[in-house]
Amino acid sequence: MAAPPDAAVAARPASNAAAAPYLEVIEVGKQFGTFVALHRVNLSVQPGEFVTFLGPSGCGKTTLLRGIAGLDPPTSGRIRQAGRDITFLPPAERDFGIVFQSYALFPNLSVTQNVAYGLRGPAWPKARARQRVAELLDIVGLSDQAAKYPAQLSGGQQQRVALARALANEPGLLLLDEPLSALDAIVRQHLRQEIRSLQQRLGVTTVMVTHDQEEAMGVSDRIVVMARGRIEQIGTPAEVYDAPASPFVAAFIGHSSRFEAVVDSPPGFVVARGHRLAATAARSLLYGARVTVFIRPEHVLLHRADAAPPGALTGRVTALEYLGAVCRVSVEAGGLPLLAAVAPQEIGALGAMPGGEIAAVLPADRLLVFPADE
Repeated sequence: MAAPPDAAVAARPASNAAAAPYLEVIEVGKQFGTFVALHRVNLSVQPGEFVTFLGPSGCGKTTLLRGIAGLDPPTSGRIRQAGRDITFLPPAERDFGIVFQSYALFPNLSVTQNVAYGLRGPAWPKARARQRVAELLDIVGLSDQAAKYPAQLSGGQQQRVALARALANEPGLLLLDEPLSALDAIVRQHLRQEIRSLQQRLGVTTVMVTHDQEEAMGVSDRIVVMARGRIEQIGTPAEVYDAPASPFVAAFIGHSSRFEAVVDSPPGFVVARGHRLAATAARSLLYGARVTVFIRPEHVLLHRADAAPPGALTGRVTALEYLGAVCRVSVEAGGLPLLAAVAPQEIGALGAMPGGEIAAVLPADRLLVFPADE
């Protein structure tokens, strides 16, 4: 089962912090004609770490992964693995296993034959290869499917075969290219937990590409948030969610309310649509500076309109989404669009039904404030 973000970080060996990076991406750039896909990217991955490249389509995350794999070498910069420069080495001379979005299994080979495909040469005599395949099929729970062919397996089973094949020759680096995107939501959630558990058990350094935020948050030690060929932020799941480094990260990771404002005086206040709001993050900004403000739904505190605390904004509920464990409440408060997360059992007591009046408190220390030109 996948560890929650904080536990996943704690699960890393303490020595990793002082260890030399296992994978280094140094000033890497990539151009396709006049199009710049990567702009001087720098990244270090520690031994045994699970790092995820996260971003929208076209942000450069797959291009970076392909550069690491040698499938599409960079135009500039260097890539080092375990101290060795691999920038322009062909894929066959690199130490990695890879799982593609399409699985890329051989349809005419059985599960056993697919997993054993790369176990050749003097390092893998037949007895050792058979033992390795049996071990991996047991680890991924497919020992009873060994004689079947890919067409006889479910999507989740095929993905397990692809993962076992990628790990068969004991690679130092595991690369995962959107490995779960073709699966339905329930299978995807279960399999990502299995991948994380397996990665922690084997201690293999892993780099994954995904556009699925929940997937990245659930399995990663660190997340590399990318946009327009650049790295916007590198941090733990908690860091990129709670302390986004840019407006892009604040808007892309999770849900949030967003509005424009101007820094007011004394320091620590902003004015948005005529509302004067205390904002701790604005204390260091100049009076009159234009800013963009974000706040997460769980930080917007709702109250009954007839019991509004001092400083609360009053507004009207415009929409209500029931999401099981939480309800997402949309509020229009004097021109400010707000999104709040409320437990379903609290909706009635708050009177938070569409069309109803509501009061909202925006805690000063929960407002994320960025200069408007960022």
